[in-house]
Amino acid sequence: MTMGTRNVRYYGAVNDLPERIALRAGPLSLLWEESDLRTIKFEGVEVLRRIYIAIRDRNWGTVPNTLSNVQMVVEQDSFLITFDAANAEGDIDFTWQGRVSGSAEGEITYSMVGRANTTFWKSRIGFCVLHPADAAGAACHVEHVDGSTDMAALPVHLVHEQPVTPFAEMAALTHEIRPGIWFETRFAGDIFEMEDQRNWTDASFKTFSTPLRIPYPVELPAGTAVVQTLTLRLIDKRPEGGIAQFVAEDRGVQFGPIAGAPATPLPAIGLGMASHGQMLTEHEVAALTTLNLDHLRVDIHPISPSARDVLVAASQAARALGTGLHVAVFLDVPYAEQVQVLESMLEDVKPPVEAWLLYPAHEDFRGGTPIVPVVEAAKLALKRYADVPLGAGTDTDFIFLLRNRPPLHSLDFITYAINPQVHAFDNTSLIETVACQAATVRSARLLSDGLPVHVSPVTLRMRYNPYATAAPQPPPPGELPPQVDVRQMSLFGAGWTLGSIKYLAESGAEAVTYYETTGWRGVMEQAGGSPIPEKFRSIAGGVFPLFHVLADIGDLRHAQVIPTRATDPLVVDGLLLEEGGRRTVLLYNATPSMQAARVEGLSGHVACRLLDERTADQAAREPEAFRASFSPLARTGDGYFEVPLSPYAYARLDVSE
Repeated sequence: MTMGTRNVRYYGAVNDLPERIALRAGPLSLLWEESDLRTIKFEGVEVLRRIYIAIRDRNWGTVPNTLSNVQMVVEQDSFLITFDAANAEGDIDFTWQGRVSGSAEGEITYSMVGRANTTFWKSRIGFCVLHPADAAGAACHVEHVDGSTDMAALPVHLVHEQPVTPFAEMAALTHEIRPGIWFETRFAGDIFEMEDQRNWTDASFKTFSTPLRIPYPVELPAGTAVVQTLTLRLIDKRPEGGIAQFVAEDRGVQFGPIAGAPATPLPAIGLGMASHGQMLTEHEVAALTTLNLDHLRVDIHPISPSARDVLVAASQAARALGTGLHVAVFLDVPYAEQVQVLESMLEDVKPPVEAWLLYPAHEDFRGGTPIVPVVEAAKLALKRYADVPLGAGTDTDFIFLLRNRPPLHSLDFITYAINPQVHAFDNTSLIETVACQAATVRSARLLSDGLPVHVSPVTLRMRYNPYATAAPQPPPPGELPPQVDVRQMSLFGAGWTLGSIKYLAESGAEAVTYYETTGWRGVMEQAGGSPIPEKFRSIAGGVFPLFHVLADIGDLRHAQVIPTRATDPLVVDGLLLEEGGRRTVLLYNATPSMQAARVEGLSGHVACRLLDERTADQAAREPEAFRASFSPLARTGDGYFEVPLSPYAYARLDVSE
């Protein structure tokens, strides 16, 4: 079996990506993607990242749109798009009509007229408007629904309050995009407020309706109408005025070191134990050993009947791979009794513990999580068994860490988890999240008075839903579990992983735990193959492309990270490492198009290895042979190398002897 079609190699699925159509509204450029507006720019500066309609069920699940009757009139500097949309899933049946227009004068209007065709419970229905995270610090004029106004700035540091004060009860929000030029977003049909989505690693500030002060979920009776409108326009306050058209010049993406930026060490990289519960085979141990892992993470619930067996299996796996264990302990009341059970288990199994992570068994999104008594109940017992670093925080999104502060005086490090799919699920939105991971590390260090930061674990999907208001339903027969993402075994997954490592390393994370060892949530497939091969099209026993990213990091685990900048990191980005005076660049193409990267900061002879659609099968089946397949790279410019990257390609560039 091969990895199948190009699309499967690219991003794990057979279907094509949605078509993107470039549009202009006078001086504004933007992209249409199904019913979304993306990357609204003025003179090359992104003013809004995305506008979309969200239908969220009672557990905040997103019900996808299905479009029909799409009519488009696209002119050189204006456009008109009308369409019908349906959102149907389970007991939800909601339909709406959309109309989007852009004028030559630089005004965009987007309206939706919707109707509930069945009675169902919803958490949200309506427009979501994303201001890019790069707009942090921008001056804003806020108009409230009661007619009052505020002047404020988009926050620089992460804000956990919902809504972000004073961006609440809004009728309009106008922000300055450059001196004297402002961009207005006006809302109608509901009350809008903002949240700081960087808390979930989304690279944006999201404005949405209905206000969270109104209880949710709510029952929406059949026949209920939902009507909303957005109006967007430029406001030129410069004395000279005169906004003109702007055409960006495409010179490819330049990538290179940031002059004068201090180097940082690579974080200690580990993997989580596989959730399928199977022991590692000799083949799997041999493959995973090449990653030079620092640790394995194992989750222990002391009162679980399987806790001892889980700890035994993790101890055996760690010893086979030559790593220590990061033991994540989850405690519930009564704490003292569970700690006694854990102590007995530790003395019996004698696991090779290198770090403790402490969590409450249940975390409350609204702020009632008892993290302090958990730490105080367990720290002495754990330190008696193994006097190694002890950390606490949250086993889920960064927002929980802000709302439920652990007792810093009792800790050696602070920890939280990352997944990029709380709010959005497409490739572009996922790539946007990697840079925002750095903001969480910086904010974690700020709130913890400089304690080291462990990010554990990083996964592509939620492992569980901490926001649910009802019990999760099992997936239908033949469908993937919600924890599984087909991009795990794709080239896209390799690029996303490299981007994550780059930004977590450059921001100073001390340790990071990724994914699992084996299986469809891991770095390689089991010998028996995928349990649902028609959905998750992996090669039995093969390694995933992201395996090679982690192997390259493992090769260079003592290297220093040289901070870098890419001119368009949503297209091409990467990591620059230096060890013993020699440099290595790891690059990824985040797009479905061919890209040319101009790489600076390398001298002498350079060898290149490419993981792309042509080499993906060999890389999966014969990882050792693939990893030796370097070719010389010719210098193509004064002071730089030009590297052609096919869609979603991953490249390693080494300065050679």
